Amino acid sequence: NSAVDKVFCAGADLKERATMPEEEVGPFVERLRATFTAIEQLPMPTIAAIEGAALGGGLELALGCDIRVAGEKALLGVPETSLAIIPGAGGTQRLPRLIGLGRAKELMFTAERIGSQRAEEIGLVNYAVEGGAATDRALELAGRIAKNGPIAV
Repeated sequence: NSAVDKVFCAGADLKERATMPEEEVGPFVERLRATFTAIEQLPMPTIAAIEGAALGGGLELALGCDIRVAGEKALLGVPETSLAIIPGAGGTQRLPRLIGLGRAKELMFTAERIGSQRAEEIGLVNYAVEGGAATDRALELAGRIAKNGPIAV
C-alpha cells in the first residue's frame, strides 16, 4: 500500500526512461527486475493492497506479490508501449503467467488501463473491493494465512 493518495505505485518516469542514454537503460531495468524478483522470492506470502494507480513498474511490483487486492478506484496497466518501450522489470513474464498469454498481449499491445472489477474478472487481482478497503482486506487475508503452519505456507 502507498502513503500517497490515489497511487499504489506509478512506476518509473517513462518519459525519462524514453530519453535515457542507451548505456543507462540496461542497468536501470536490471535493478528494477532484480528488486521485483527478490520480492517474488521472499519466503513469506506477500499481498499488494492497491488503492489507485498501479501502472508500468507499479503493476510489475504488484505482479511480484503472491496476492493482489484492488480498491474500486485502482487503475492497472502497462503503458510502456504507448512510449515505444517494453515493460522491462519482469511484467512480460509474470503477466502472461497470471492472466494468460492472449490477455497479457492485449494489455501490453494496447497500453490499456483497467479498473479493479475488470482486473478481477481476468484474474489480474484476487479481489476487487470498495475504495479504501484494500488494506483491510489484505490484512484480513494475512491473518487467515498466518493461522496456518508456517512451513506449509
